[in-house]
Amino acid sequence: MNGNSPTIWQKQDSGPRTIRPIGVASLHGIAFSENTLYAIDKNRGFVLSIDPKTDNTTIINPYQTKEFIDVTGIAIWKDTLWLTRNNDVYFCPNAIGYSSEKRLQWQHFFSLPYPADGIAVWESTVYVTCQRVGRIFVFDKNTGKEITAFYAPGIGFENITVQEEELWLCDREEQTVYCLERGTGKIRFNVITPFESPTGLAFAQDLQTGERQLYVAYSGDELYIRDDPNSESQYELSKRDRTFIHPLYYHYNEQQDYTVSNGFLIEISYVEELEPLDEVFLEDVEWRIALPSETHRQKVREISAIGMPFTEEIQNGQKVAVFKFNPLRQNERRIFGWKALLEVRGIKYQIQPFNVENIPQLSTDFQAKYLVDNDNLAMDTDIVRQAAKEAVLRETNLLRQLLSIRNYVYDKLSYGVTAKIDTPDIVLKRGVGSCGEYVGLLLALARLNNIACRTVGRYKCPAFADRKGVPLEPEFNHVWLEFYIPGFGWVPMESNPDDLQEGGPYPLRFFMGLAWYHVEIGKGIKFETLRNQGIPVKKEEVSIGNLAINHVRFTILAELPAV
Repeated sequence: MNGNSPTIWQKQDSGPRTIRPIGVASLHGIAFSENTLYAIDKNRGFVLSIDPKTDNTTIINPYQTKEFIDVTGIAIWKDTLWLTRNNDVYFCPNAIGYSSEKRLQWQHFFSLPYPADGIAVWESTVYVTCQRVGRIFVFDKNTGKEITAFYAPGIGFENITVQEEELWLCDREEQTVYCLERGTGKIRFNVITPFESPTGLAFAQDLQTGERQLYVAYSGDELYIRDDPNSESQYELSKRDRTFIHPLYYHYNEQQDYTVSNGFLIEISYVEELEPLDEVFLEDVEWRIALPSETHRQKVREISAIGMPFTEEIQNGQKVAVFKFNPLRQNERRIFGWKALLEVRGIKYQIQPFNVENIPQLSTDFQAKYLVDNDNLAMDTDIVRQAAKEAVLRETNLLRQLLSIRNYVYDKLSYGVTAKIDTPDIVLKRGVGSCGEYVGLLLALARLNNIACRTVGRYKCPAFADRKGVPLEPEFNHVWLEFYIPGFGWVPMESNPDDLQEGGPYPLRFFMGLAWYHVEIGKGIKFETLRNQGIPVKKEEVSIGNLAINHVRFTILAELPAV
């Protein structure tokens, strides 16, 4: 090897990377000072100095850790460390570059009536978030007096940082980072994070190029199989802390009103294993399986056949793989399907209610396709019609109508896996539904209120973005929906994942947004169908589930560079 050539690990560490400090349990506030990352572990009270290139970690308050337990926010301005703990805001002068053999000297700055969560400082201004009242308080650093307060978007715990004329917030429940105007608190755009439970954020600046990179801290837990030789059952399911810091990449397409965030190159394969349960003989069969779609957040690099060749057709604008059997016999055994290489990213549409006040009328063609009961939606039943009225009351704005419908469904239903998909009238009476039943009820109520919508799915990649090169298999399929805004286009809305707590408030992360792990296949068409001699085969006649066993596999190959 040439002595001047960088080694493999040097090449990998030359750019932004995941930072994994050792020995920490719950990272919250983070801040950069030149090339050093500072962070707080609120569970252990560690104030940490971290080398972002090596993960080398130093506790800078070794004799004061108990005093720093429950600190949730930190900020750095020059050599002063600012922090929030319970209802109070403090600052520690001369803390940055301070010898760890000396004690940090706290000084009280301000007390809020409720817990202070995150903190940011820019010149003479201090910004403090408070989930309890949903506000960002703005203080004068020199006098300690409150200047103003901004509305804080989101419903969860929020941390904050400041970058020149912008405020940046991360919301733990929303899985979202918000960019706000520093002077007004107005939201410029928001971005879905690649991992759940963001708890802190900060910008690092390259001292040579001046370029800035946003990093987000995540704090939660993960399930793992614990090996306990002393237990009667040696292996048991347990939880452990999981906390790390990861670069957030984003691109705001202001012209088309959406943002995309961290992308991943993934491989997905969908395969049917032919093994009929019942005696069957079909003369001339077309087995049709939808293929991944091209969207703002999903790009198809390549698609190949598995087991058998297929022809590709277009159905209502969507690509479909067509496998032919002539004939299909009971004793026939095959494996067939497709494999796709996809680029997937998180997306969030930046459309506000005032943007849809004067939209065009829905076309006659769309009314005929997307306002009718064409999928057992029970739209003619009294209970569903009454629910459609109760959900929106007198609201006329399309976005507010749909959000009211979503919240109404979340109030009425709890999530549960069911043996089969029942119609919305039955689901309403039962009060429990699967993702498909959530979608059915949402479709029915939206269409009865003249909102065009359709079913989308079909799978979610297991959300382990750091498990690259490992085959991952989802436990279930998944469906959500898209609604149509005349003059703009189709916009996604998740079915049930935001129904997190009884009675709300409910997050907005997947209202007009999807995470990177959603895979869009067959928009507005059935995912898998059979045709015998050109005629669609009804489920009651021959069920695909009785003919074959499906196998779905994902492999995350790489994280994609910024757009």
